[in-house]
Amino acid sequence: MTPSQRQNPMSCNGMVTSPHYLASQAGLDILRRGGTAIDAAVATAATLAVVYPQMCTLGGDNFWLIYDARAGRMKALNASGRAGEKASIDFYRGRGLTKIPARGYLAANTVPGVVSGWDEAWKYSRSALGSQLSFASLLDTARELAERGFPVSTSLAWWSKVDTDPTDQEFRNLQRYPGFAATYLKDGKPYGLGEIMRLPELAATLALLADKGADEFYKGSIAAAIAADLEKNGGLLTARDFARHTADWVEPISVPYRDCRAYNFPPNTQGMASLEILNILNNFDLSRIQEGSADYYHLIIEATKEAFLDRDTYLSDPAFVDIPLERLLSAGHGKRQAARIRMDRAASNLAPLDPKGDTIWLGVVDGQGNAVSLIQSIYHDFGSGIVPRGTGVLLQNRGSFFSLDPAHVNCLEPGKRTFHTLNPAMLLRDGKPFLVYGTMGGEGQPQTQAAIATRVLDYGMTPQEAIDAPRWLYGRTWGKASNDLKLEGRIPADVADELARRGHPVRRVEDYTDTMGHAGAIRIDPQTGVLQGGTDPRGDGLACGY
Repeated sequence: MTPSQRQNPMSCNGMVTSPHYLASQAGLDILRRGGTAIDAAVATAATLAVVYPQMCTLGGDNFWLIYDARAGRMKALNASGRAGEKASIDFYRGRGLTKIPARGYLAANTVPGVVSGWDEAWKYSRSALGSQLSFASLLDTARELAERGFPVSTSLAWWSKVDTDPTDQEFRNLQRYPGFAATYLKDGKPYGLGEIMRLPELAATLALLADKGADEFYKGSIAAAIAADLEKNGGLLTARDFARHTADWVEPISVPYRDCRAYNFPPNTQGMASLEILNILNNFDLSRIQEGSADYYHLIIEATKEAFLDRDTYLSDPAFVDIPLERLLSAGHGKRQAARIRMDRAASNLAPLDPKGDTIWLGVVDGQGNAVSLIQSIYHDFGSGIVPRGTGVLLQNRGSFFSLDPAHVNCLEPGKRTFHTLNPAMLLRDGKPFLVYGTMGGEGQPQTQAAIATRVLDYGMTPQEAIDAPRWLYGRTWGKASNDLKLEGRIPADVADELARRGHPVRRVEDYTDTMGHAGAIRIDPQTGVLQGGTDPRGDGLACGY
């Protein structure tokens, strides 16, 4: 990949940033037609579900942070699915399994929440923000691209090739699933860069949603088709599971950071960890630490370890588990965590956890001051690999993250939402949006969010500069037994050497690697109202406004 040449796009009337240029343009078109930030987010997300299926589809989940400018308040919408009524530890153990498979029909054990999120958010846009646009109109671009076709982008071409690797039977080799092969391969082979991909069955599903609404996905013919295919092939989800699904409005969580208030998403997501990192950093004067120095990386990595210890102890579905959020996000707890950090030595008390997650983040701000931070995912690249016959809907494998240990905080239970790495973020200054930001990348999401927040607030970078700057990832990748610290090669050798001297297990990776996730951000100037966007050179994205 080449370094970013983006020039800090700015606008006054509205802005969209997403990891695919066609999706960003779909959202911008809605803003031009008088739609709200929510309307534009739905259109962008729907388009991404077509052109970026390696990262998100109608068969996944999404989470929304919405700033309602009329009411002057933040809203949070949880559109993640719950485990099906048949999904139990005994079900899997009875089949000789010690963990839930990463791919296949047994991985698709949670109801897809994406469509319910689009629908519920659009209804709020109509009732609270005064939108005049129909739900069907927000799907126009997605439906047209699925029907007429779209050029395969760099990211989709790369992931399509990787995911037909026959040497990796657990995580890839997805051509073994007939629905995947028929939908996303051409004559059994991956599409190449620039080739036209058409998704006629998905186009028909989108047309049904446009005509009959989201209920068709959960209580109508789409739900029936998905459930029938799963039943035929030994899957778990039933038509009743779909009919019972709801997206839920929940209270966002927040902590102060510098002269702003940082908002994120409550459990079942790891938004608590993202906020804990900032809560810890509140106890350090970053003006005395050079951005990009060994001290800078070391401090955020150590704060991340502290936050992840709490996350891995408590995070699950709050309907099943008590989570002491008030204490975990308190200033006193952050101060105690900060006191444990040694600047001369890396802590080594973090249990390994896979960081990868294939996801999109998108942000929208409209001319009325409404803002959306939205994250949408199918977990692994191409999710479960299962596309039920006749639907074009690629199902997520988010439920494979459940534990089959009944003593584990995130153990599988029917009707339970799993631990989600997804967490959209927003910073408010004087009660109004200042920075709308987020990223894909599983374990890396809180770390990249901290990088963006500190670089913009503490070091005065533009959103694009903050995203372009070298990144790191503490965690493990698929197939590795232990954590390491991945540093992009453009981080200076003396900085990497110093981090290794302090005890970090440094591994150098290529510049602008996908491993670091696809981030985005929109900054709102408090004085002028000018919107300044950024998108990640690691993806196929675009930040655009008018």
